[in-house]
Order: sequence, then C-alpha cells, then structure tokens
Amino acid sequence: MATAIRMIGHEERMSLVDHLEELRWRLIVSVVAFVVAFGLCFWQNHALLKLINGPLVQQTEQQVSEGHGTLGQIWHVQQGVVGVAKGTEAIAKTLSEAGTLPSSTRAALRAEIPRLKAQVAHIPRHPTGYVPATLGIGEPFTATITVALYFALLIALPVILFELYGFVVPAFTPAERRVATPVLLAVPLLFAVGAAFGYYVVVPAAVHFLQNFNSNEFNVIVQASSYYKFAVTIMIAMGLVFQVPVAVLGVTQAGVVTPQQLRKGRRYAIVACAAIAAFLPGDAVTLALETAPLYVLYELSILLAAAMVRRTERTRRRAEQAALALAGAGGGDGTGRRRRRRHGGGRARPARVGPA
Repeated sequence: MATAIRMIGHEERMSLVDHLEELRWRLIVSVVAFVVAFGLCFWQNHALLKLINGPLVQQTEQQVSEGHGTLGQIWHVQQGVVGVAKGTEAIAKTLSEAGTLPSSTRAALRAEIPRLKAQVAHIPRHPTGYVPATLGIGEPFTATITVALYFALLIALPVILFELYGFVVPAFTPAERRVATPVLLAVPLLFAVGAAFGYYVVVPAAVHFLQNFNSNEFNVIVQASSYYKFAVTIMIAMGLVFQVPVAVLGVTQAGVVTPQQLRKGRRYAIVACAAIAAFLPGDAVTLALETAPLYVLYELSILLAAAMVRRTERTRRRAEQAALALAGAGGGDGTGRRRRRRHGGGRARPARVGPA
C-alpha cells in the first residue's frame, strides 16, 4: 500500500513481483478514488444536472420568449393570463369602490382581489428555457447515472494520473524526470482548462446555433441522453485539444522537430487549428472562438519548447565544461611534469647502465 502513495526512487531495485504488487495497489487506489468521486457526484446529482443543463436553458430562453415550441406557447398563454388577471383586478377594485353596488357585493369583490393577486404571483415573470426531455421510463435514472459517471471521472482524474505518473516515472533517469515531471503535471491542468473552455464557450455557442437553425419549422425536443453525450463530447474534445503544449514539448524533446521548424510552420498551424475546430459543431463565430485558443496554445508551445531546449543546452554545456575542466586539471599536471623533465627540472633521472 505504501508504494501506491509515494514515489519509487530511480535507484531502488524491485523484482517483477514487487512491480506487479505496486501496480495492483495503484489500480486499487485509482478505483477507490473513482468510486468515492462517483458517490459524491451521485449525492449532488441535482446540482450537476443543473450545471450541465445551464447552457441549454440559457440559450433557449430567447426561443421561449418569442413563442417557439411548446414552452413558448405556454409562456405566451401565461402572460395572457397575467394580463387578464390584472384587468380583472382593476375592474374588481373599481366595482368594490362604487357606491351603486350592495355592500355585500363590494365586500366579496374586495375579498377576491388578494386571492387573485396570490394566484397570479405563481405565474413566472421571466421565460424559462428548455431542459432535456426523457423518453423512456428509466431514462431519468440512467441519465443521472451517466452525468454522475462523467463528473466522477473528471474529479478522480488527478488521482488516476498521479498513480500512473508514480508507476512510470521511476523508469526515468533524474535528468529525464526533471523534464517529464512538469509536463506530466500539466496534463490534468490543461485538461481542466480545456473542459472549462468547452463548457463556457463552445457548448453555449453550439447550442445557440443548432437550436435556432430552422427552429420555426420544427417542434424541437432535446433528449437528455443525446444532449449529455453532445456536451460531454465537446468538453472532453476540448480537454484533449488543450494538450497541444504537452505534445509539442514531447516531439521537441524527442528531437523530431525544433522550435525553429515550428515557427516556420505557422501558416500550416493556422490551417490545422481551423480544421480541428471545423470538426466541432457550431457556426462561423464558434469556429473563430475555437481556432483562436488553439493557435494561442501553439504559440505558447513554441515558447515553452524553446525554453526547454535552451535549458537542456545550458545543462549540456555545463556538463561539458565540468568534464573539460576536470580533464584539463589532470592533463595540466602531466604536461607540467613532462615539461619539467624535458628542461631538466625536477629530480635528476638516474644514469642508464649498460654497455658503452
């Protein structure tokens, strides 16, 4: 169990059985983290459903206020009822103050006014957007479980990545670990930023475009399972797309490309970013919103790659200078001894004994 919550040193020696035991405990910790996260998400499923339904509700409020769809028709009927109720209240108030009616009638009218106000107060004053519809008897339960699973995976992802990191990193040398550690730690952070960008920017824009496309010709009913799959797919896709800096750092550290080559390929990078964004749903505005951060990530990747290359070069030069200095110190002493011997310095060499 201890090997699942600590890092194994590069110098530590473990048998195959020890490696399998470590892998088993790390898998157990990952599963436990996911189960705990799922329990928490299922407990707070109402808040999570409200959160993921938010973009759909916000983007369809305008359709409801314009009278589109069933909710729009209900909204217009409700506003008509509010208008009739206010007119009836004004008439009842006028008649209750008129002296031509009997006192019992005026008292009855005055009693109806507060009751009428209380009933009208229950009618919404602002339009409410659509929430996803369920078509099967068990779909509310399955949709809730699906949303809880998605969010549990997002919450447990840092622990799962830490366990994966802890199992893989001991194979790296200390120098390789210094390079790999910040890269691997950036993976969950970039994924979270990408998923948040997908939720707050891409999903609302895509829903706005798709829900308003020929909406007058259809009675649009958004099914819960399809909408949740749509929203989560976009969030996961943006989370993966935001891994561009990690991928670029990986290929530059592997020597496949250099920062100079990446700078020369900016035109192709813009086309590639636009092509990736075109695969995600949305209109021209959404395409621009998706392409811009992708290109920013590409430029950021070039800066990070250049900084890593400079750091690697400085480390290599220091190592070479240290090796040369060490070799020079040893070589200098030998050269000095040879020079002293050549000029007669130092101790006199014994005379050679032999035949003349």
